[in-house]
Amino acid sequence: MDYSASKRRRRRGGFRLNASKMFTFSKLLKIGFFVLLALLISVPLVFFWFSRDLPAPGTLVTLKQDEATRIYDRNNTLLYSVFQDENRTYVKLSEIPKQLQRATIAIEDKDFYTNQGFSPMAYLRVARDALTGQGITGGSTISQQLVKNVLLQDSSRSLPRKIKELILAIQVNQKYSKDQILEMYLNNIPYGGTAVGVESASQMYFGKEAKELTLAQSAFLAGLPQSPSLYSPFSGEKYYLDRAKSVLRQMVENDYITQSEADKAYKQVEKFKFVQKEDHAIKAPHFVMYVKDKLTEQFGQQRVTTGGLQVTTTLDYDLQKDAEKIVKDEIESLEKYDVTNGAAIIADPKTGEILSMVGSKDYFDEANDGNFNVAISNTRQPGSSMKPIVYATALEKGYTAATMLMDVKTEFPTDDPTEPLYNPVNYDGKFRGPVQMRYSLANSYNIPAVKMLAKVGIEPVMKQAYDMGINNWEPTAANRASVGLSLVLGGRETSLMDEVTAYSVFANGGIKHNPITILKITDSKGKVLFERDEPDKKRVLSEEVSFIISHMLLDNAARTEAFGASSALVIPGHEVSVKTGTTDQKRDNWTVGYTPSYVVGVWVGNNDNSPMNPAIASGVTGASPIWHDLMVLSLKGKPSEEIKKPEKVVALQIDALAGGLPHGGQGQRSEYFVKGTEPTAEASIYKNKDGQDYLIFKEDDPVSKDGQNRWQKGIEEWIEQAHKDDKMYHPPDELKNEGGNPEQSPTPTLQP
Repeated sequence: MDYSASKRRRRRGGFRLNASKMFTFSKLLKIGFFVLLALLISVPLVFFWFSRDLPAPGTLVTLKQDEATRIYDRNNTLLYSVFQDENRTYVKLSEIPKQLQRATIAIEDKDFYTNQGFSPMAYLRVARDALTGQGITGGSTISQQLVKNVLLQDSSRSLPRKIKELILAIQVNQKYSKDQILEMYLNNIPYGGTAVGVESASQMYFGKEAKELTLAQSAFLAGLPQSPSLYSPFSGEKYYLDRAKSVLRQMVENDYITQSEADKAYKQVEKFKFVQKEDHAIKAPHFVMYVKDKLTEQFGQQRVTTGGLQVTTTLDYDLQKDAEKIVKDEIESLEKYDVTNGAAIIADPKTGEILSMVGSKDYFDEANDGNFNVAISNTRQPGSSMKPIVYATALEKGYTAATMLMDVKTEFPTDDPTEPLYNPVNYDGKFRGPVQMRYSLANSYNIPAVKMLAKVGIEPVMKQAYDMGINNWEPTAANRASVGLSLVLGGRETSLMDEVTAYSVFANGGIKHNPITILKITDSKGKVLFERDEPDKKRVLSEEVSFIISHMLLDNAARTEAFGASSALVIPGHEVSVKTGTTDQKRDNWTVGYTPSYVVGVWVGNNDNSPMNPAIASGVTGASPIWHDLMVLSLKGKPSEEIKKPEKVVALQIDALAGGLPHGGQGQRSEYFVKGTEPTAEASIYKNKDGQDYLIFKEDDPVSKDGQNRWQKGIEEWIEQAHKDDKMYHPPDELKNEGGNPEQSPTPTLQP
């Protein structure tokens, strides 16, 4: 009895459980029904709404010419029209090699022949990324890319455009066969520059008809449409190699070719020699291509190549024409010095605007990779041209233009076990003993510069340089670990563009402007898309330090020992601050100089980094004569500008030898100081005992790792060699112990 009742209760309980599940299931079915019904109603409505103003897919057969993007100089001179000389030759699919067709399908849309013009998985990714705040992303099929290039003007990554693209892609697949779609795609896709379609691209890159293309050439071309500017072999980089490798790998995975065929084709791609025909329609080509890349970053490749952008740049083409001729003529005259290339930039330091950019001797010089823009290449060693930043860092820390350092043979310890001691030398192999900062910088003496770097520290100098625009000197842990005291002599690479930016800080009283090349962008109907208003600026150096560095760099009397009184660094009728730089083995030669209104930077050397003739001499040959002519060109008809002395800078008569207050019968000179750093006493090197005057030179060694004072050792060896019999340099021991630090009094107040 009890058992039966229990059994009935279990049955009733089980019934209640099953009924609950059925109710939930029924509810879910009802919700699902209404969701499905909503989708069935809304999706057609969405498609209908976005289909209202879509172009007919039949217009794909009409090869319309897209509106050209035009790039102008600041005075409205047309520099370049992207499709001005477009050579679009339509070829049938039967005349396009199967390997190129397959390469394109493999890398762009492997399911091309089986999909309906779109990838459902790609749209799921679009929805996912949109919902998670990553923007509208997702890859496009060949049909969608064809639609984008021919039918849709809107190149934005928006949901409405994606929907329009989807609708048209579906319609195109319904109207045309797959072979027709592929044929239209291969004839309408941009391949870089003015090349639209495979026939134009084949002629541009290989000088042959498309039907003659090899597997290797097909793999190269198939990789370009994704980003023609990035993968262009004329950009100076070789990113196209990895892209071609990816194309070949996809062809292998899709069973179009064997791995052996892929390997053989890639070896051929590595050996490609591309020929770029001279295009007389392009003016200032290096600058234009630089601007074109900037536009691509902002608007995307498609908008730049077909969107009808009208771009006003900062370039002064009248100045550019003369600058190009000056660089070319001078480099050709340096052939006997084993110099094949040069670059130059002229900028306005008050705004950061680039007025002229010459990226090489000749953009169309195929033998020397003339299309490679050396002016923006971050791979050249600056030599001594970065010394002003080291000394600026020192001035910010309280040192002065009168600070004296001993220019004597000195060993500096390193962290390199193969070369534990670093032994820098001056350009002429001579040592001059006590030298004040003004003369050390003006004559570009190396040992005092290395000592100053050791005193102020590598990291503060790298940070100062980075703040001023030397991007490759960012003081990260990895970057700091890769440099030593040779940093001040060019131990880390930079670019001419960055150097001009940094020197603009000195010219502009410590205010930095980032380089600017674009002033205004409108669409083809005149709608303003971008317009530069107030330039971005940031103080990265004090006005006082900028003035003192600038004054040291324009002091022709101070640099006479190294450069002579009438070097190429002198611009008659104008005060111009200037610094040169030459690397070991003469691989890079620089001159950068400025007034308050113009900064001119010049580099000469060889693209392959091979040494120039040792006869190249800063201030006489190489970059300096080019710089001289460019500065004269820039200042033609302009009045001389003096750098404005800040109120907190004072002038003082000082001891010409040691930098303290005047001493006895010693020579005197005038020097500028930031208020609070001027000397208040005579230098401590002067001692007298029993009527005999003595000079006592002492330096501490801040980088010693073993307790040895190698700086003092260098001083003592110099005295023995240069003043062995001069009693003044050999004081009694009791005087030596009293002092003699060569720095002026007072000791600099080091800032944190």
